[in-house]
Amino acid sequence: MSLTRLTIDDLRCIQRAELELHPRLNLFVGANGSGKTSLLEAVYCLGRGRSFRSRRLATLVRKGAECLRVVGEARLQGQTVTLGLEARAGETRLKARGATAASAAALAEYHRPQVIDPDIHKLLEEGPGRRRRYLDWGVFHVEPLFLATWQRYHRAIKQRNAVLRARGADPLLRAWEEEVSVAGEALSLQRLEYLGRLEPVLREVGERLLGAAITLDYTRGWTSKGTLAEALRADEDRDRRFGITHSGPHRADVTTRVDGVAARDRVSRGQQKMLAAALVLAQLKAQGEGHGAGDVLLLDDPAAELDAHHLGRLLELVADLPAQLWVTSLAGQVPGLAAEGAMFHVEHGRIRPTATA
Repeated sequence: MSLTRLTIDDLRCIQRAELELHPRLNLFVGANGSGKTSLLEAVYCLGRGRSFRSRRLATLVRKGAECLRVVGEARLQGQTVTLGLEARAGETRLKARGATAASAAALAEYHRPQVIDPDIHKLLEEGPGRRRRYLDWGVFHVEPLFLATWQRYHRAIKQRNAVLRARGADPLLRAWEEEVSVAGEALSLQRLEYLGRLEPVLREVGERLLGAAITLDYTRGWTSKGTLAEALRADEDRDRRFGITHSGPHRADVTTRVDGVAARDRVSRGQQKMLAAALVLAQLKAQGEGHGAGDVLLLDDPAAELDAHHLGRLLELVADLPAQLWVTSLAGQVPGLAAEGAMFHVEHGRIRPTATA
């Protein structure tokens, strides 16, 4: 399911945009600062409930406006599916198929955006939170019980931390400790099963993109020996002292290895970008193999920081993906992309269709 229409109101420099979209390729051409990346943010927000550049949607509201709105339409089994997002200071409203959505998970059932932008290297370079989000996004789309497990675990962690801070009695702490343990072990197992599914695809992508074997090591968030319950019991004095839970999948991480060597801090920025792009492309490919349409890849000016060799390899892989492509560029064409598609010119936040891409 690809987007057929998109309407944007008051997002960054875009006051109003109404777009009729191509199911495969949509190319947006314009100078730096024209609003191309803001457009991609709108598409991303519609599936994630947040931007890839800012966690606070209110910061995306155009100066002088009260709120931003993004509405997307797609065709699914002969019917029009409408998704919507409205954000203002202190409030965000989401809609999926005409009904109010409690979380972005309802949007992501129909619209699954991934992005490769100039900051993609942060997936490897920054802390584990970004890598956990990457991992959980993939698990969410292949494991029907994941969302309930994730919510159960984080609710239990919140309650256990509250007991710790209040210096609660041992029986109450034990009760939440058991809940954390059960949900945490289940969450960790779901992540590991997903990685087992992702890694064969990642090996293929790594060979094609970098000519190297890319593997992932998952660290559960507690000592490699023993159960989570045992780790929580061992940490109890420290947890009570600091008022937080130190062990569990909320502290998990993923280490990326290239030919068996840990990549973080050992490869150049350019290599980090290609590695991170490989992770995104592998996830899209794995999702597409299992679920078909619905995936969207946002490519923000891919030619900006890659040499011709690596750009060619990247676009060759992108061309094979079963995903709708949204690509920004300073030039009128991006060699290697599909010949058929829609092209738009972006200038000062205004977006208008031009010739066929």
